[in-house]
Amino acid sequence: MLTLEWESEGLQTVGIVVIIFASLKLLHLLGLIDFSEDTVEDEMEMATIRHRPEALELLEAQSKFTKKELQILYRGFKNECPSGVVNEETFKEIYSQFFPQGDSTTYAHFLFNAFDTDHNGSVSFEDFVMGLSILLRGTVQEKLNWAFNLYDINKDGYITKEEMLDIMKAIYDMMGKCTYPVLKEDAPRQHVETFFQKMDKNKDGVVTIDEFIESCQK
Repeated sequence: MLTLEWESEGLQTVGIVVIIFASLKLLHLLGLIDFSEDTVEDEMEMATIRHRPEALELLEAQSKFTKKELQILYRGFKNECPSGVVNEETFKEIYSQFFPQGDSTTYAHFLFNAFDTDHNGSVSFEDFVMGLSILLRGTVQEKLNWAFNLYDINKDGYITKEEMLDIMKAIYDMMGKCTYPVLKEDAPRQHVETFFQKMDKNKDGVVTIDEFIESCQK
């Protein structure tokens, strides 16, 4: 739920919060949200047949998940995605279930592109794990880098007002009626103007990764 504080001060937080929230929803849908000690051993026994030891060992070194967690993730991913990849339509279906009060199509498109790091039109298990590793256990710097990549729609290294406006509109469309207080029609554009006033230090009309990280850290 958007708050009055987000209206005035926390614009850069909105996207990051929604990213993490939506990612946790994705984990929940895949049945992967519980990594408690009571379930790990049972899940491992069922996952042993399907996991790929060499691939998981490499992912363990590259991500912030343990081998046990990766085994659970892999089992759930393969159960839900037998082909081994998730396409954009699946992403859209997932978010439509968790945000029925709004239209999550555009936000799901942007988030899919952020997970699809090699831009081949699908999200592999490796893409999925590396994205979640950053969002759930990455450093502040890593999370902000990931968020910048989401906002930088055309991947040219800069965030423009138009790109930020597209993201903000997508967030509000997805939230639908679950905003309080009720937002005015021009609220996304007003937020974008506030965003650039705070972050576009040299007033050149674009926000670089350095400007983005510096402003968010403050």
